[in-house]
Amino acid sequence: MSESSPTETETETPSETQSVRTVYRKDYTPPNFWVDHVDLQFDLQPNETYVSAQLRVRRNQDQPPGPLQLDGNHLQLQSVAVDGRTLSSTEYQLTTGGLILTDLPEECVVETRVVIDPESNKALSGLYRTSGNYCTQCEAQGFRRITFFPDRPDVMSRYRVTIRGEKTQCPVMLSNGNRLSQSDLQDGRHEVIWEDPFPKPSYLFALVAGDLKCHRGSFTTRSGREVALEIWVEERNLSQCEHALVSLQKSMRWDEDVFGLEYDLDIYMIVAVDDFNMGAMENKGLNVFNSKFVLALPETATDSDFLGVEAVIAHEYFHNWTGNRVTCRDWFQLTLKEGLTVFRDQQFTTDQTSAAVKRIDDVVSLRGRQFAEDSGPMAHPIRPESYIAMDNFYTATVYDKGAEIIRMYHTQLGAEGFRRGMDLYFQRHDNSAVTCDDFRAAMADANKVDFTLMDRWYSQAGTPDLTVDDQWDADSGQYTLTFTQSYPPLPESIPGVSGRQPVPIPIRTALLDSNGDEFPMQLTGEIPHPTNERVLMLNDTQRSFVFTGLSQRPVPSVLRGYSAPVRLRMQRDDEQLAFLMAHDNDSFNRWDAGQTLALRLLVSYAQGEDLSGSDSLTRFLDAIGQQTSDTTLDGSYLALLLTLPSESTIAQEMKSVDPDAIHSSRQFLRAQIAARHGNWLAETYRKLAQSGPYRNDPASIDGRRLKNTALAYLTLDRDTLGPDEKSAELAANQYDSADNMTDRQAALSLLCDLGGPKCEAALADFYDRYHGMPLVLDKWFTVQALSSAESTLTHVIKLTEHPDFDLTNPNRVRSLLQAFTMNQVRFHRPDGGGYQLLTDHVLMIDRQNPQLASRLVSRLNDYRRLEPVRQGLMREQLERINASKSLSNDVREIVTRALEF
Repeated sequence: MSESSPTETETETPSETQSVRTVYRKDYTPPNFWVDHVDLQFDLQPNETYVSAQLRVRRNQDQPPGPLQLDGNHLQLQSVAVDGRTLSSTEYQLTTGGLILTDLPEECVVETRVVIDPESNKALSGLYRTSGNYCTQCEAQGFRRITFFPDRPDVMSRYRVTIRGEKTQCPVMLSNGNRLSQSDLQDGRHEVIWEDPFPKPSYLFALVAGDLKCHRGSFTTRSGREVALEIWVEERNLSQCEHALVSLQKSMRWDEDVFGLEYDLDIYMIVAVDDFNMGAMENKGLNVFNSKFVLALPETATDSDFLGVEAVIAHEYFHNWTGNRVTCRDWFQLTLKEGLTVFRDQQFTTDQTSAAVKRIDDVVSLRGRQFAEDSGPMAHPIRPESYIAMDNFYTATVYDKGAEIIRMYHTQLGAEGFRRGMDLYFQRHDNSAVTCDDFRAAMADANKVDFTLMDRWYSQAGTPDLTVDDQWDADSGQYTLTFTQSYPPLPESIPGVSGRQPVPIPIRTALLDSNGDEFPMQLTGEIPHPTNERVLMLNDTQRSFVFTGLSQRPVPSVLRGYSAPVRLRMQRDDEQLAFLMAHDNDSFNRWDAGQTLALRLLVSYAQGEDLSGSDSLTRFLDAIGQQTSDTTLDGSYLALLLTLPSESTIAQEMKSVDPDAIHSSRQFLRAQIAARHGNWLAETYRKLAQSGPYRNDPASIDGRRLKNTALAYLTLDRDTLGPDEKSAELAANQYDSADNMTDRQAALSLLCDLGGPKCEAALADFYDRYHGMPLVLDKWFTVQALSSAESTLTHVIKLTEHPDFDLTNPNRVRSLLQAFTMNQVRFHRPDGGGYQLLTDHVLMIDRQNPQLASRLVSRLNDYRRLEPVRQGLMREQLERINASKSLSNDVREIVTRALEF
């Protein structure tokens, strides 16, 4: 069986031990048959839905003769027919993974009829029922749970879909494409027929049916076509859709303006559901979203939620071209659509908000999640070489690092060159399933550039170290920058590690004088270069650049805008970093200099060094003072400058991780900032707290970010505010007076850290206000799971028994259990209680939703980096999971790799 159809890896009943089969990229072969057209008929019933499929198949003449292999899982087969003749059971082979038909003619029509059980489908893959509504999720391999089909992305077909259901239960029935007809049937049923004129792979199929209401809008394309926009939600959520609609309209206009891409159907639909494994899904013309990324009102959603809705709406819309019109040939090419589309949604958000803040937010996420992945047992190239469970490779590496690789094309080519490459990519590959190599070739050919070496970024695992050395010759006015790249060691057994070679690294660089102004950058032996900033390319292990005509030793500003996903290793003293914090006009590098200086202090303290009164600490606090006195900085950017590296980021800089020591170091430095700058923080907080009623504009968002950052520091500053009770009073007053969720949640989080009566009162009030709103109640669970209070584990255990906690709802599980695993100090309790709690629930969740379970168990991956006691306790839980006889392949793959790392 070809690598794109790994049906042997699954069985009909998830309670049974699954066979393990590794699928390799090198083994890809095209299918034996193409499917030109699919006619699907659904008769919807909660526990007994009948699905009839008529496939018009055609032999692939480029392949040797072979059988037609149709993937299928959790299907009850009723009948099989070829060209109208019903086959006997001896004329086909039914396996645990699908259906095999032999001796077929060159072209024929294959018909199957199956029964499925949407109500019992708690894996939320395929067709399932949630809150009384039917919904599908087919990426990556969910369509095989709906009907027998070659469930692989390189089989692209045109679909016609007929849906029949009870009119009272399913007044709304949706699918991909355009609605052809709607009619009433007997016995209170009705029928809707949809047709998608564009060929698509099975993973993009969608069906939604139920009692839903529509928030409507429209968009006029640049060619003058009117597109109907529909957002379908439960009636109680209808008032929360306008922000999503506006975000969609902005996305459609942006894609036309920046990339010349126009929407191609008459209608674009979004459906919001509460039970969804992913954030959203880009099914052609019918996007299915987790409600979290559609619903938003100031009273129930934070500023971050509003930005998240806009970004995810944009991401799924942009997939219409980068993912749907041009899709991936096989699942190893996943970053082709996801890395590219993440980059596109990042650029969109950059244009809508602050470019500096957006870039920093993206890099914080990359360093916090992807760097850890790149150095652990699940390290893999952005184009993986193998998988056991494909769902495990929807990772930060494929998405976020993949986006950074796309950004490097943009950095080297510029916006115009990148656009030329995109135009050629669509011209060559529209309505096709292609590879990462095809994208790279389009970029190269459109700009007459050799991008051969870029392939190494796709095939190699790990994060490169970029070491920078410099040398100054005062007599000649020459300054030399030497760049060296290397990879930290990883086990050779990890695909993409053996034989790693230098990758092309674009290094955006400027040289600053003592006032922070940029020197002209002229290399020796070249014609004078007019620019003050250059992109220096490192294609080899080491390369030196010699600059001339300098009147003083410059301060280098290297890797500006974070122009490549590498770890920068550069010997810079505290004074130089403080200078960059104050003077670098590259917003990212200014912020990054502060992070580097803070990390130096945090790691030293965590390793036992006494920093009280040290010159390094004084210099850092002075630099913070320079930031706070800079009136040119907006509130969001200043809030980022004041935010210390996370505990997980600090851990990445240590060989043996002690979570308690790391937590103490961060609390120490936060307290030092609060004590030194308490008056400024208090004045800033008071000023911003009196800024008037809620407004959702950039200046107001900036103000709330800075205000809540100041509040977080003020609750630490005992000298300025007095005892803990006064800190709690300040947070409680904000909670009580808040007219928006951003301020209310920020105050509640701080109260959960402080504990005491005001915390209990606020938690009770929050629950009473919002217990009927699932997305808001998720926040209630999360703030408690993230509390730094010593009693947090005990509290989380009680919350798992709360009537509103539901193991079958991914959002609720993520809001409590996944959030708790991000609580570095309380999850990593020295007695191992956090690890045991997680393991208990991973084993329960895995029985019904392996995708969700595998994402949770990944939090145990880095056990070898912990200090010995915790390392042993975490390994015990990994071994306990691995010993389970009914473990899914999703979880087993991750646990096995962690134990072997």
